[in-house]
Amino acid sequence: MASQRRTQKNEFTNTKASYGSLNCIFAGKLVSKIKLPAILGWLLTGMILGPHAFGLISDKLLDASWYQIILNIFESVMGLMIGTELVLKELKKSGKQIIITTMFQSLMTFFVVSLFFGTIFYFTNIPLYLAFVFGGIALATAPAPALSIVKEFKADGPVSRTLIPMAALDDIVAIVVFFSINSFIIAANSGKSTPLYLTLAMMILLPIAIGVAVGIVAGKILKKGASRNKTLMTTVMLILLVSTVGFIFNYLILAEAVLNFMLIGMAFSATFANMVSEERLAEIVDVFSPILQLSLMTVILNLGAPLDYHLILGAGIFTAVYIISRAIGKYSGAFIGAKVTGLPKTVEGYLGLTLLPHSGVSLVFTGIATTTLSAFDLSSAAILQGTIAAAAVINEIIAVIIAKKAFQWAGEIDNETDISISSDLKAS
Repeated sequence: MASQRRTQKNEFTNTKASYGSLNCIFAGKLVSKIKLPAILGWLLTGMILGPHAFGLISDKLLDASWYQIILNIFESVMGLMIGTELVLKELKKSGKQIIITTMFQSLMTFFVVSLFFGTIFYFTNIPLYLAFVFGGIALATAPAPALSIVKEFKADGPVSRTLIPMAALDDIVAIVVFFSINSFIIAANSGKSTPLYLTLAMMILLPIAIGVAVGIVAGKILKKGASRNKTLMTTVMLILLVSTVGFIFNYLILAEAVLNFMLIGMAFSATFANMVSEERLAEIVDVFSPILQLSLMTVILNLGAPLDYHLILGAGIFTAVYIISRAIGKYSGAFIGAKVTGLPKTVEGYLGLTLLPHSGVSLVFTGIATTTLSAFDLSSAAILQGTIAAAAVINEIIAVIIAKKAFQWAGEIDNETDISISSDLKAS
Protein backbone atom coordinates (compact mmCIF):
# COMPACT_ATOMS: atom_id res chain seq x y z
CA MET A 1 0.00 0.00 0.00
CA ALA A 2 2.79 2.40 0.93
CA SER A 3 4.50 1.68 -2.36
CA GLN A 4 1.22 2.26 -4.20
CA ARG A 5 0.68 5.58 -2.42
CA ARG A 6 4.22 6.69 -3.31
CA THR A 7 3.59 5.73 -6.94
CA GLN A 8 0.32 7.65 -6.97
CA LYS A 9 2.02 10.66 -5.35
CA ASN A 10 4.83 10.61 -7.94
CA GLU A 11 2.31 10.30 -10.77
CA PHE A 12 0.37 13.26 -9.34
CA THR A 13 3.55 15.35 -9.04
CA ASN A 14 4.59 14.46 -12.59
CA THR A 15 1.09 15.27 -13.84
CA LYS A 16 1.25 18.71 -12.20
CA ALA A 17 4.68 19.34 -13.71
CA SER A 18 3.50 18.24 -17.16
CA TYR A 19 0.34 20.34 -16.80
CA GLY A 20 2.46 23.34 -15.88
CA SER A 21 4.82 22.82 -18.83
CA LEU A 22 1.97 22.43 -21.32
CA ASN A 23 0.23 25.52 -19.98
CA CYS A 24 3.51 27.41 -20.11
CA ILE A 25 4.07 26.45 -23.76
CA PHE A 26 0.47 27.29 -24.67
CA ALA A 27 0.62 30.66 -22.87
CA GLY A 28 3.91 31.50 -24.56
CA LYS A 29 2.44 30.67 -27.98
CA LEU A 30 -0.73 32.65 -27.26
CA VAL A 31 1.16 35.75 -26.11
CA SER A 32 3.58 35.59 -29.05
CA LYS A 33 0.58 35.65 -31.42
CA ILE A 34 -0.08 39.24 -30.34
CA LYS A 35 3.58 40.14 -30.98
CA LEU A 36 4.62 40.03 -27.32
CA PRO A 37 7.49 37.88 -26.00
CA ALA A 38 6.57 34.33 -25.05
CA ILE A 39 8.34 34.94 -21.74
CA LEU A 40 5.41 37.13 -20.67
CA GLY A 41 3.15 34.10 -21.09
CA TRP A 42 5.59 31.99 -19.08
CA LEU A 43 5.64 34.54 -16.26
CA LEU A 44 1.86 34.81 -16.19
CA THR A 45 1.56 31.01 -16.23
CA GLY A 46 3.90 30.86 -13.24
CA MET A 47 1.72 33.37 -11.38
CA ILE A 48 -1.47 31.47 -12.25
CA LEU A 49 -0.05 28.09 -11.21
CA GLY A 50 1.70 29.57 -8.17
CA PRO A 51 0.65 29.53 -4.50
CA HIS A 52 -1.26 32.84 -4.76
CA ALA A 53 -3.63 31.55 -7.47
CA PHE A 54 -4.35 27.89 -8.34
CA GLY A 55 -1.61 26.56 -6.08
CA LEU A 56 -0.43 23.80 -8.44
CA ILE A 57 3.06 25.14 -7.75
CA SER A 58 2.75 25.42 -3.97
CA ASP A 59 5.01 27.03 -1.39
CA LYS A 60 5.90 23.53 -0.21
CA LEU A 61 7.01 22.60 -3.73
CA LEU A 62 8.99 25.81 -4.18
CA ASP A 63 10.83 25.12 -0.92
CA ALA A 64 11.43 21.42 -1.58
CA SER A 65 15.11 20.43 -1.77
CA TRP A 66 14.63 18.26 -4.88
CA TYR A 67 12.87 21.13 -6.66
CA GLN A 68 15.70 23.54 -5.82
CA ILE A 69 18.27 21.02 -7.06
CA ILE A 70 16.47 20.65 -10.41
CA LEU A 71 16.20 24.42 -10.67
CA ASN A 72 19.93 24.79 -9.93
CA ILE A 73 20.71 22.42 -12.81
CA PHE A 74 18.55 24.49 -15.17
CA GLU A 75 20.29 27.65 -13.93
CA SER A 76 23.65 26.03 -14.76
CA VAL A 77 22.31 25.28 -18.24
CA MET A 78 21.25 28.92 -18.63
CA GLY A 79 24.80 29.96 -17.84
CA LEU A 80 25.80 28.39 -21.16
CA MET A 81 23.91 31.10 -23.04
CA ILE A 82 26.17 33.69 -21.44
CA GLY A 83 29.40 31.73 -21.17
CA THR A 84 29.53 30.54 -24.77
CA GLU A 85 29.53 34.22 -25.82
CA LEU A 86 32.56 35.03 -23.64
CA VAL A 87 35.21 34.08 -26.20
CA LEU A 88 38.33 36.09 -25.36
CA LYS A 89 39.33 37.03 -28.89
CA GLU A 90 35.86 38.49 -29.41
CA LEU A 91 35.75 40.19 -26.00
CA LYS A 92 39.05 41.94 -26.71
CA LYS A 93 37.21 44.02 -29.30
CA SER A 94 34.75 45.55 -26.82
CA GLY A 95 35.41 43.95 -23.43
CA LYS A 96 36.70 47.14 -21.82
CA GLN A 97 33.70 49.10 -23.10
CA ILE A 98 31.28 46.52 -21.72
CA ILE A 99 32.95 46.47 -18.28
CA ILE A 100 32.89 50.28 -18.01
CA THR A 101 29.28 50.49 -19.22
CA THR A 102 28.26 47.79 -16.72
CA MET A 103 29.83 49.77 -13.87
CA PHE A 104 28.09 52.97 -14.99
CA GLN A 105 24.60 51.46 -15.29
CA SER A 106 24.87 49.44 -12.07
CA LEU A 107 26.28 52.16 -9.84
CA MET A 108 24.07 54.86 -11.38
CA THR A 109 21.03 52.74 -10.52
CA PHE A 110 22.28 52.33 -6.95
CA PHE A 111 22.86 56.08 -6.65
CA VAL A 112 19.53 57.19 -8.16
CA VAL A 113 17.36 54.73 -6.20
CA SER A 114 19.21 55.47 -2.94
CA LEU A 115 18.86 59.22 -3.55
CA PHE A 116 15.11 59.04 -4.25
CA PHE A 117 14.38 56.91 -1.19
CA GLY A 118 16.88 58.77 0.98
CA THR A 119 15.06 62.03 0.26
CA ILE A 120 11.65 60.52 1.05
CA PHE A 121 12.87 58.76 4.19
CA TYR A 122 14.56 61.92 5.48
CA PHE A 123 11.19 63.69 5.59
CA THR A 124 9.21 60.70 6.84
CA ASN A 125 11.54 59.67 9.69
CA ILE A 126 12.31 56.26 8.21
CA PRO A 127 15.90 55.03 8.79
CA LEU A 128 18.15 56.24 5.98
CA TYR A 129 20.04 52.97 5.76
CA LEU A 130 16.89 51.46 4.25
CA ALA A 131 17.42 53.71 1.21
CA PHE A 132 20.78 52.05 0.55
CA VAL A 133 19.18 48.61 0.89
CA PHE A 134 16.69 49.59 -1.83
CA GLY A 135 19.59 50.86 -3.96
CA GLY A 136 21.54 47.64 -3.49
CA ILE A 137 18.59 45.50 -4.51
CA ALA A 138 17.71 47.73 -7.49
CA LEU A 139 21.03 47.55 -9.31
CA ALA A 140 20.66 43.82 -10.01
CA THR A 141 19.25 42.67 -13.34
CA ALA A 142 17.52 39.33 -13.91
CA PRO A 143 19.29 38.05 -17.05
CA ALA A 144 16.77 35.32 -17.93
CA PRO A 145 13.95 37.50 -19.37
CA ALA A 146 16.13 39.58 -21.69
CA LEU A 147 18.19 36.56 -22.78
CA SER A 148 14.96 34.69 -23.46
CA ILE A 149 13.81 37.48 -25.78
CA VAL A 150 17.18 37.41 -27.57
CA LYS A 151 16.80 33.67 -28.17
CA GLU A 152 13.11 33.68 -29.04
CA PHE A 153 13.35 36.45 -31.63
CA LYS A 154 16.93 35.63 -32.69
CA ALA A 155 17.99 39.19 -31.88
CA ASP A 156 21.42 40.10 -33.17
CA GLY A 157 23.29 43.39 -33.20
CA PRO A 158 25.29 45.74 -30.94
CA VAL A 159 22.64 45.83 -28.19
CA SER A 160 22.28 42.03 -28.02
CA ARG A 161 26.03 41.45 -28.17
CA THR A 162 26.59 43.99 -25.38
CA LEU A 163 23.77 42.66 -23.21
CA ILE A 164 24.82 39.00 -23.10
CA PRO A 165 28.27 39.39 -21.46
CA MET A 166 26.91 42.30 -19.40
CA ALA A 167 24.34 39.95 -17.83
CA ALA A 168 27.17 38.07 -16.12
CA LEU A 169 29.13 41.15 -15.07
CA ASP A 170 26.00 42.87 -13.75
CA ASP A 171 25.31 39.98 -11.38
CA ILE A 172 28.85 40.17 -10.02
CA VAL A 173 28.60 43.92 -9.35
CA ALA A 174 25.18 43.41 -7.75
CA ILE A 175 26.50 40.74 -5.39
CA VAL A 176 29.46 42.89 -4.33
CA VAL A 177 27.38 46.02 -3.67
CA PHE A 178 24.39 44.31 -2.03
CA PHE A 179 26.38 42.10 0.33
CA SER A 180 28.67 44.99 1.24
CA ILE A 181 25.63 47.02 2.32
CA ASN A 182 24.09 44.05 4.12
CA SER A 183 27.33 43.39 6.02
CA PHE A 184 27.68 47.05 7.05
CA ILE A 185 24.09 47.15 8.34
CA ILE A 186 24.57 43.94 10.35
CA ALA A 187 27.85 45.23 11.80
CA ALA A 188 26.34 48.62 12.70
CA ASN A 189 23.27 47.17 14.41
CA SER A 190 24.55 43.97 15.99
CA GLY A 191 28.26 44.55 16.35
CA LYS A 192 29.17 41.40 14.42
CA SER A 193 28.92 40.05 10.91
CA THR A 194 30.51 37.55 8.55
CA PRO A 195 33.66 39.11 7.03
CA LEU A 196 32.77 40.66 3.68
CA TYR A 197 35.70 39.04 1.89
CA LEU A 198 34.47 35.61 2.99
CA THR A 199 30.93 36.30 1.74
CA LEU A 200 32.17 37.55 -1.64
CA ALA A 201 34.57 34.63 -1.99
CA MET A 202 31.71 32.15 -1.55
CA MET A 203 29.29 34.10 -3.76
CA ILE A 204 31.67 34.93 -6.63
CA LEU A 205 35.10 33.29 -6.55
CA LEU A 206 34.00 29.78 -5.55
CA PRO A 207 31.32 29.39 -8.29
CA ILE A 208 33.76 30.68 -10.91
CA ALA A 209 36.51 28.33 -9.66
CA ILE A 210 34.16 25.32 -9.81
CA GLY A 211 33.03 26.26 -13.32
CA VAL A 212 36.56 26.81 -14.61
CA ALA A 213 37.91 23.56 -13.12
CA VAL A 214 35.20 21.38 -14.68
CA GLY A 215 35.26 23.55 -17.83
CA ILE A 216 38.90 22.62 -18.47
CA VAL A 217 37.97 18.95 -18.39
CA ALA A 218 34.98 19.67 -20.64
CA GLY A 219 37.15 21.56 -23.12
CA LYS A 220 39.50 18.60 -23.52
CA ILE A 221 36.56 16.27 -24.11
CA LEU A 222 34.39 18.48 -26.31
CA LYS A 223 37.15 19.69 -28.64
CA LYS A 224 37.11 16.26 -30.28
CA GLY A 225 34.57 15.93 -33.08
CA ALA A 226 31.54 13.70 -32.49
CA SER A 227 28.04 13.01 -33.79
CA ARG A 228 25.17 15.27 -32.74
CA ASN A 229 23.71 12.70 -30.35
CA LYS A 230 27.05 11.99 -28.72
CA THR A 231 27.79 15.72 -28.46
CA LEU A 232 24.43 16.31 -26.78
CA MET A 233 24.85 13.44 -24.32
CA THR A 234 28.41 14.48 -23.48
CA THR A 235 27.40 18.08 -22.87
CA VAL A 236 24.47 17.03 -20.68
CA MET A 237 26.73 14.74 -18.62
CA LEU A 238 29.27 17.52 -18.15
CA ILE A 239 26.53 19.95 -17.05
CA LEU A 240 25.37 17.38 -14.50
CA LEU A 241 28.98 16.95 -13.37
CA VAL A 242 29.59 20.68 -12.78
CA SER A 243 26.20 20.98 -11.05
CA THR A 244 27.03 18.01 -8.82
CA VAL A 245 30.29 19.64 -7.73
CA GLY A 246 28.22 22.74 -6.90
CA PHE A 247 25.80 20.61 -4.85
CA ILE A 248 28.68 19.04 -2.91
CA PHE A 249 29.95 22.46 -1.91
CA ASN A 250 26.46 23.87 -1.29
CA TYR A 251 24.97 21.12 0.81
CA LEU A 252 27.91 19.13 2.21
CA ILE A 253 30.90 21.44 2.61
CA LEU A 254 29.22 24.84 3.15
CA ALA A 255 25.98 23.30 4.48
CA GLU A 256 23.92 26.17 3.08
CA ALA A 257 22.63 27.14 -0.37
CA VAL A 258 24.80 30.13 -1.25
CA LEU A 259 26.28 29.30 -4.65
CA ASN A 260 25.10 31.04 -7.82
CA PHE A 261 24.61 28.16 -10.27
CA MET A 262 24.16 30.46 -13.25
CA LEU A 263 27.65 31.81 -12.48
CA ILE A 264 28.94 28.22 -12.28
CA GLY A 265 27.41 27.43 -15.67
CA MET A 266 28.75 30.65 -17.16
CA ALA A 267 32.34 30.01 -15.98
CA PHE A 268 32.10 26.36 -17.07
CA SER A 269 30.93 27.16 -20.61
CA ALA A 270 33.21 30.20 -21.03
CA THR A 271 36.17 27.95 -20.24
CA PHE A 272 35.40 25.24 -22.78
CA ALA A 273 34.23 27.85 -25.34
CA ASN A 274 37.77 29.22 -25.38
CA MET A 275 39.29 25.75 -25.82
CA VAL A 276 37.29 24.48 -28.82
CA SER A 277 37.21 25.73 -32.40
CA GLU A 278 34.55 28.19 -33.56
CA GLU A 279 32.96 25.49 -35.71
CA ARG A 280 32.84 23.00 -32.86
CA LEU A 281 31.40 25.61 -30.47
CA ALA A 282 28.65 26.46 -32.97
CA GLU A 283 27.83 22.75 -33.26
CA ILE A 284 27.63 22.34 -29.45
CA VAL A 285 25.40 25.40 -29.06
CA ASP A 286 23.11 24.27 -31.89
CA VAL A 287 22.62 20.73 -30.60
CA PHE A 288 22.08 21.96 -27.04
CA SER A 289 19.49 24.57 -28.03
CA PRO A 290 16.32 22.56 -27.13
CA ILE A 291 17.58 21.93 -23.58
CA LEU A 292 18.53 25.58 -23.21
CA GLN A 293 15.03 26.56 -24.32
CA LEU A 294 13.46 24.22 -21.76
CA SER A 295 15.74 25.62 -19.06
CA LEU A 296 14.78 29.21 -19.88
CA MET A 297 11.10 28.33 -19.72
CA THR A 298 11.46 26.50 -16.41
CA VAL A 299 13.51 29.21 -14.70
CA ILE A 300 11.12 31.95 -15.83
CA LEU A 301 8.09 29.89 -14.79
CA ASN A 302 9.74 29.69 -11.38
CA LEU A 303 10.27 33.47 -11.37
CA GLY A 304 6.56 33.98 -11.88
CA ALA A 305 5.32 31.40 -9.35
CA PRO A 306 6.05 33.38 -6.12
CA LEU A 307 4.63 36.64 -7.52
CA ASP A 308 1.32 37.64 -5.93
CA TYR A 309 -0.93 39.39 -8.45
CA HIS A 310 -3.06 40.74 -5.57
CA LEU A 311 -0.19 43.11 -4.75
CA ILE A 312 -0.87 45.09 -7.93
CA LEU A 313 -4.01 46.53 -6.34
CA GLY A 314 -2.23 47.33 -3.09
CA ALA A 315 0.86 48.93 -4.63
CA GLY A 316 1.64 52.28 -3.05
CA ILE A 317 3.88 55.30 -3.58
CA PHE A 318 7.05 53.43 -2.56
CA THR A 319 6.44 50.84 -5.27
CA ALA A 320 6.00 53.56 -7.91
CA VAL A 321 9.13 55.37 -6.69
CA TYR A 322 11.12 52.15 -6.81
CA ILE A 323 10.08 51.20 -10.36
CA ILE A 324 10.55 54.71 -11.76
CA SER A 325 13.85 55.51 -10.01
CA ARG A 326 15.32 52.12 -10.98
CA ALA A 327 14.32 52.67 -14.64
CA ILE A 328 15.91 56.14 -14.58
CA GLY A 329 19.10 54.74 -13.09
CA LYS A 330 19.38 51.84 -15.52
CA TYR A 331 18.66 53.91 -18.60
CA SER A 332 20.81 56.93 -17.73
CA GLY A 333 23.70 54.76 -16.50
CA ALA A 334 23.69 52.63 -19.65
CA PHE A 335 23.40 55.74 -21.84
CA ILE A 336 26.32 57.53 -20.15
CA GLY A 337 28.47 54.38 -20.08
CA ALA A 338 27.87 53.68 -23.77
CA LYS A 339 28.48 57.35 -24.62
CA VAL A 340 31.76 57.54 -22.70
CA THR A 341 33.12 54.31 -24.15
CA GLY A 342 32.06 55.01 -27.74
CA LEU A 343 29.62 52.13 -28.14
CA PRO A 344 27.17 52.36 -31.09
CA LYS A 345 24.26 54.81 -30.94
CA THR A 346 21.73 52.00 -30.70
CA VAL A 347 23.46 50.79 -27.52
CA GLU A 348 23.29 54.31 -26.09
CA GLY A 349 19.60 54.58 -26.82
CA TYR A 350 18.23 51.12 -26.07
CA LEU A 351 20.56 49.04 -23.88
CA GLY A 352 19.12 50.51 -20.68
CA LEU A 353 15.62 49.42 -21.65
CA THR A 354 16.71 45.78 -21.99
CA LEU A 355 18.05 45.86 -18.41
CA LEU A 356 14.72 46.56 -16.70
CA PRO A 357 13.66 42.92 -15.93
CA HIS A 358 14.43 42.29 -12.32
CA SER A 359 12.17 39.98 -10.29
CA GLY A 360 14.22 36.85 -9.60
CA VAL A 361 17.32 38.56 -8.25
CA SER A 362 15.30 41.23 -6.43
CA LEU A 363 13.26 38.63 -4.54
CA VAL A 364 16.37 36.71 -3.47
CA PHE A 365 18.09 39.88 -2.24
CA THR A 366 14.87 41.06 -0.56
CA GLY A 367 14.59 37.79 1.34
CA ILE A 368 18.15 38.17 2.64
CA ALA A 369 17.72 41.85 3.55
CA THR A 370 14.35 41.23 5.23
CA THR A 371 15.89 38.53 7.42
CA THR A 372 18.68 40.94 8.36
CA LEU A 373 16.33 43.85 9.18
CA SER A 374 13.82 41.70 11.06
CA ALA A 375 16.38 41.18 13.83
CA PHE A 376 16.27 44.85 14.87
CA ASP A 377 13.85 46.85 12.66
CA LEU A 378 10.59 45.07 11.85
CA SER A 379 8.88 48.15 10.36
CA SER A 380 11.69 48.70 7.83
CA ALA A 381 11.62 44.99 6.96
CA ALA A 382 7.86 45.23 6.28
CA ILE A 383 8.31 48.34 4.08
CA LEU A 384 11.05 46.63 2.08
CA GLN A 385 9.22 43.35 1.62
CA GLY A 386 5.90 44.94 0.61
CA THR A 387 7.47 47.41 -1.81
CA ILE A 388 9.70 44.94 -3.66
CA ALA A 389 7.02 42.23 -3.82
CA ALA A 390 4.55 44.59 -5.50
CA ALA A 391 7.26 46.07 -7.73
CA ALA A 392 8.34 42.59 -8.84
CA VAL A 393 4.89 41.85 -10.24
CA ILE A 394 4.28 45.22 -11.92
CA ASN A 395 7.83 45.84 -13.15
CA GLU A 396 8.28 42.39 -14.65
CA ILE A 397 5.22 42.62 -16.88
CA ILE A 398 6.09 46.14 -18.06
CA ALA A 399 9.82 45.45 -18.37
CA VAL A 400 9.42 42.39 -20.60
CA ILE A 401 7.27 44.35 -23.07
CA ILE A 402 9.68 47.32 -23.06
CA ALA A 403 12.73 45.07 -23.48
CA LYS A 404 11.22 43.43 -26.55
CA LYS A 405 10.35 46.83 -28.05
CA ALA A 406 13.90 48.05 -27.35
CA PHE A 407 15.37 45.26 -29.50
CA GLN A 408 12.86 46.17 -32.22
CA TRP A 409 13.68 49.90 -32.06
CA ALA A 410 17.38 49.01 -32.22
CA GLY A 411 16.66 47.12 -35.46
CA GLU A 412 17.90 43.82 -34.05
CA ILE A 413 14.70 41.81 -34.50
CA ASP A 414 12.29 41.73 -37.40
CA ASN A 415 8.97 43.40 -36.57
CA GLU A 416 7.23 40.52 -38.32
CA THR A 417 9.11 37.83 -36.39
CA ASP A 418 6.73 35.47 -34.62
CA ILE A 419 8.66 32.56 -33.23
CA SER A 420 6.75 30.70 -30.53
CA ILE A 421 8.25 28.37 -27.98
CA SER A 422 6.28 25.44 -29.31
CA SER A 423 7.48 25.87 -32.88
CA ASP A 424 11.04 26.21 -31.59
CA LEU A 425 10.76 22.93 -29.74
CA LYS A 426 9.21 21.19 -32.76
CA ALA A 427 11.92 22.47 -35.08
CA SER A 428 14.58 21.20 -32.72
